[in-house]
Amino acid sequence: MRRIDHPGPAASERIAAVTGSAVPLRFVLEPGLTVDEAVAAGMRNAGCIGGFVEFRGGRCEPFRYVMPATSSDPRYVAWYSETFEPAGPVNVTHACAIVGIRDGKTFLHCHGVWNTSEGTRMGHMLAPLSVVMEPIEVTGIGFRDVTFEALPDQETNFTLFEPARCAEADPTTAGNDVLIAKVRPNQDISCAIEDICSRHGITRAKVYGIGSLNGVRFVDGMRVSSHATEVLIRHGGVETTDGRIHARLVIDVVDMEGSISSGEIVRGDNPVCVTFELVIEAVKG
Repeated sequence: MRRIDHPGPAASERIAAVTGSAVPLRFVLEPGLTVDEAVAAGMRNAGCIGGFVEFRGGRCEPFRYVMPATSSDPRYVAWYSETFEPAGPVNVTHACAIVGIRDGKTFLHCHGVWNTSEGTRMGHMLAPLSVVMEPIEVTGIGFRDVTFEALPDQETNFTLFEPARCAEADPTTAGNDVLIAKVRPNQDISCAIEDICSRHGITRAKVYGIGSLNGVRFVDGMRVSSHATEVLIRHGGVETTDGRIHARLVIDVVDMEGSISSGEIVRGDNPVCVTFELVIEAVKG
């Protein structure tokens, strides 16, 4: 499997996961607010401090985003492209955002696909620079006792989300059916999800999340060679057959050239590049 060497010392623990008490989310992003302000308001109204939200349609103007790119700075193995500023309204056809906290404020890490005046594009939404143009309904999973906290990461030199329990939360009251997780570089994403589920006694689950992969291998033979990509999970699940846990992920991915690919990925040959953030929801029965 492909490997990428980051400049800092590798953490011994390659997977981190925290169980939490989850609530379903459904709220409307109000026009005139930036996307991060609108999501923060919806999370506050739901009493949640972190989670996952999903966009399936909705226009923004102005709208700003970046794509993965090479880095000229030896402190990073990859970086971001220039900021793209499409003219006119942009329709966010599908986007996924991990919601957490950075510097004490609600912060979004959001990857998505959008229709612009220049065509369909994919990348990393700059939520503080993108403004909601019309009411946008979003859905997701929120947490009142756990969140993702943005912290400096020595291995990659990025500031990355880490699963964290709220200081005031009582760990004995946390549910065991939903958890937030983070996978570090060079771990196959499907195998990592299976490992997380195995550790937490989950045999069947829905999986949501975004991150980056070092190249992508699809089950139909298609390949993405870019060592840095931006990824969202379009459909993710875990099933157990004959006592063996198996993760199945269908993703959208954009490479450093802006090419978008979609499909089911191969288990065991899709290593994380920088980070991958997940919400895993156990399914009963």
